[in-house]
Amino acid sequence: MNTPFVFDEFPVLKTDRFNLRAADEQDALDVLALYSNETVVEFMPFTPFESVNDAMDEIGWYAKIFREQSGLRWMIEDMESGKVVGTCGFLNREEVHNRAEIGYDLHPEYWGKGVMTEVARAVLHFGFMNMQLNKIEARVEPKNEASIRLLHKLGFQQEGLLRQHEFEKGRYIDLAVFSKLRSEVQAI
Repeated sequence: MNTPFVFDEFPVLKTDRFNLRAADEQDALDVLALYSNETVVEFMPFTPFESVNDAMDEIGWYAKIFREQSGLRWMIEDMESGKVVGTCGFLNREEVHNRAEIGYDLHPEYWGKGVMTEVARAVLHFGFMNMQLNKIEARVEPKNEASIRLLHKLGFQQEGLLRQHEFEKGRYIDLAVFSKLRSEVQAI
């Protein structure tokens, strides 16, 4: 059994093609390129980034959730190019209940190449093994079909629908709730 993760040092994970690591200021232009893309932020609760300051604020938020021990957000760094092409991680961690929510995003140039499946499997493994989570949730707009396909591929089950749950971009949106339990993981 792995030693439980205690939020002292940001963990670095590796997959076959990607380094998963903490964000730093040098990532600001890649984060700006990611979140200034309208397609990437279509189902996110904010409008496209317009400046490096927006990217720096996001990087600051990643550091804040780590300090508060409420989440971790890894930069997905392409080993070949060294470029950050997306992010993946946990937010809304509830220690007393051993659960957290997974979130992810990816630059469209990398869509359809199995990137997020590869990365999310490593992140889920870390969540169940190192963070000792019992449940990992995901909340997705029902129109976000690609994200829902990914969750099914990763073994998540839909629990329900939160109707008009959030007010984003001038409208109320529904959120489909998915989850995966530690007991449902085949080979941890």
